[in-house]
Amino acid sequence: MEEIWRQGESPVRSVMDALNKGSRKPRAYTTYMTIMSRLDGKGMLTRRREGKTDFYTPAFERQEYLNLRAEAEVDAVVTQYGDVALAHFARQVDLDPKRLQELKRLAEQT
Repeated sequence: MEEIWRQGESPVRSVMDALNKGSRKPRAYTTYMTIMSRLDGKGMLTRRREGKTDFYTPAFERQEYLNLRAEAEVDAVVTQYGDVALAHFARQVDLDPKRLQELKRLAEQT
């Protein structure tokens, strides 16, 4: 996803070339094609076909995605562990007044 956000709309080969460049063990085109197709199926990417080439675009801006993922993860933990999870969150976060104010502001935005 980081590479797609960096490039914007991109074909599989462009993403593959960029990611393989920094890799000790390059991965095959079909590996990237499968991953990007699955991300399209999950609604994370959108696909546009031009001739025989598929171009992929992020379905969400990076920050929007992070917010959605964080919300889903917290919901899952709270659903599974209830108030115990909330108590642990409170203990993990140093709730000085400045940070508490920021958390309240963020909570009101959602």
